[in-house]
Amino acid sequence: MGLTFASQWFSQLSSLTLTRLSSSSFHSFSLFNRNYTQRRVITNFSPKRQLQRPTFKTMASSTQVADATAKQDKITAPYGSWKSPITADVVSGASKRLGGIAVDDHGHLFWVESRPSESGRAVLVREADKPGEEPTDITPKEFAVRTTAQEYGGGAFTISGDTVIYSNYKDQRLYKQSIKSKDSSPVPLTPDYGGPVVSYADGVFDLRFNRFVTVMEDRRVSSTNSTTTIVAVGLSDKSIQEPKVLVSGNDFYAFPRIDPKGERIAWIEWGHPNMPWDKTELWVGYISENGDVHNRICVAGCDPTLVESPTEPKWSSKGELFFITDRKSGFWNLYKWIESVNEVQAIYSLDAEFSTPLWVFGINSYELIQNNEGKNLIACSYRQNGRSFLGILDDVQSSLSLLDIPFTDINHITSRNHCLYVEGASAVHPSSVAKVNLDEYGSKVVDFKIIWSSSPDSLKYKSYFSLPELIEFPTEVPGQNAYAYFYPPSNPIYQASQEEKPPLLLKSHGGPTSETRGILNLSIQYWTSRGWAFVDVNYGGSTGYGREYRERLLNKWGIVDVNDCCSCGKFLVDNGKVDRERLCITGGSAGGYTTLAALAFKETFKAGASLYGVADLSMLRAETHKFESHYIDNLVGTEEDYFERSPINFVDRFSCPIILFQGLEDKVVPPDQARKIYLALKKKGLPVALVEYEGEQHGFRKAENINFTLEQQMLFFARLVGRFTVADEIDPIRIDNLD
Repeated sequence: MGLTFASQWFSQLSSLTLTRLSSSSFHSFSLFNRNYTQRRVITNFSPKRQLQRPTFKTMASSTQVADATAKQDKITAPYGSWKSPITADVVSGASKRLGGIAVDDHGHLFWVESRPSESGRAVLVREADKPGEEPTDITPKEFAVRTTAQEYGGGAFTISGDTVIYSNYKDQRLYKQSIKSKDSSPVPLTPDYGGPVVSYADGVFDLRFNRFVTVMEDRRVSSTNSTTTIVAVGLSDKSIQEPKVLVSGNDFYAFPRIDPKGERIAWIEWGHPNMPWDKTELWVGYISENGDVHNRICVAGCDPTLVESPTEPKWSSKGELFFITDRKSGFWNLYKWIESVNEVQAIYSLDAEFSTPLWVFGINSYELIQNNEGKNLIACSYRQNGRSFLGILDDVQSSLSLLDIPFTDINHITSRNHCLYVEGASAVHPSSVAKVNLDEYGSKVVDFKIIWSSSPDSLKYKSYFSLPELIEFPTEVPGQNAYAYFYPPSNPIYQASQEEKPPLLLKSHGGPTSETRGILNLSIQYWTSRGWAFVDVNYGGSTGYGREYRERLLNKWGIVDVNDCCSCGKFLVDNGKVDRERLCITGGSAGGYTTLAALAFKETFKAGASLYGVADLSMLRAETHKFESHYIDNLVGTEEDYFERSPINFVDRFSCPIILFQGLEDKVVPPDQARKIYLALKKKGLPVALVEYEGEQHGFRKAENINFTLEQQMLFFARLVGRFTVADEIDPIRIDNLD
């Protein structure tokens, strides 16, 4: 359910096995002839019946638009009916996603990008050698750089010297390949088990023993109760061998990191029922002459008097161990291990988050660097008051200097040759990677240059952008507030009458232990440029505000999140920002659950859209994968709570239209969840539609499906609650109990 790259509208999560419904169980019928051959619209009517298509009007001709622009006059038209150049095709075409960045010894930047135009294939790319030249694809066309370890993956590739090692999506084996030439061929390193049943992630090179140390998830015995270990994979050119287990015995492992001499290894581990943001342990083991790990020491997380979740261990060039933990203050701050006495020392204390939840492998929130004077510094990012900051931390003086860059959101940092490479975004910058050159002291930015952008053409639509407003609103708990980003309608050509208030689409993010961020997202601008208001809510339980805020959701999932979303909608109504009668809600995964729960147990919203959302908490617990198998126990509570908070058990309380979207290969939230709610609502007589996608998992990766989902949500809301005609020509799907 996690939403690990929180800045994206559609989930960037991965999953595994195809779960199919027998074709005899439902009647399916397609109304389209637009190459959506793998989409199923679930209906219950004869193919002979013709669907009467609503009429669609373009609200302004090109002449009107030109005249209005020339005169700086706006065309008055109802909210929601405005014409916008930010089409669904533009949104889906701008949905490239980043899967990690790295820099080689020569200072070349590499990244993995997921391409909707290639059905979401993840490709390793090297930056262009010269300005004006095109970046170079390293991954052959029959390969994709993506791991399914712990379902959500991450940490799928590692570069050392002129070699990259990566997980190939199709078979999940590790391969090594030269990065000198795009024509080099991948060489397998791990055994072929006859299918993608063993996955690897978060690996590092061990130069002392010429091997690759990585997390391995083995699903050969059980797909729902896999075995996770830290293993070593040989890099010699001899025959492929079984990986050698170095660390085992706990449920989960992450961040295996080897010191510069190859004598010590640090790692993070945790066990059920904890999630990695609840309670983890940081260990260090000493490596023997034959490469085994022995004399293990628990550095953090083993003190029963402290509740903490250490993360991101990292060795300095001098062999010092740094890491991040949230002990005492409840905020993830930087610490250092004093090996001689096995104690930890805080480097800098701040009520801010220097890391993020470990939904995916490969998180890199800070880098250990040196300035020209040889002084050791820490380049780090942190979240505070709804935005990110980039800074340089002097651990000796315990001082933090902020760096001035355009990004207000930062996800990952890497460094090389006195440069930082920062993955970030802002209200006017889409997800990007920038090269940040520092002065000789490492304290000031002398140059900032964007190397990669998920949407390089997005600035052409800048005049249409709605800038997010961070709002703090009261919750149902007296004295307790929550946060959201509000985007008002924005279009340089159109305006609405002064008497009209705009419809609102409220988004509930996935996770639920995650965070939405106020950055440029063209899928949000798709709505606002057409005259919708949009609000993205960080309900209680979200990250970015410390452990206390994060733990508001413990035993209260389906209560706190639902109440906060409803409170946010009411807050905007009371402040005259939106139309009370046109409040809609949407969400994916855990956000889809919040959507369904809000529609079942509250009467705030008039329609909703659930994307691969949860309808039955008990079914989710029974069918979900190992990583989250105890997660919802912490969020829900007793068996009675499971029943009382499952929307599927209270279909009689639903009173408004719902549209559902589901991937048929989703293992995190199996397709039966969407089908169950669809059949129940159809039986009750409520307007409902279900769209299923062949080949899609937890989160939609294919451009045509991203496009279709966005358009159908817009048209569904317009037809049911909008009181306007959409300007775009969109083929409508049948809505049961309406058409």
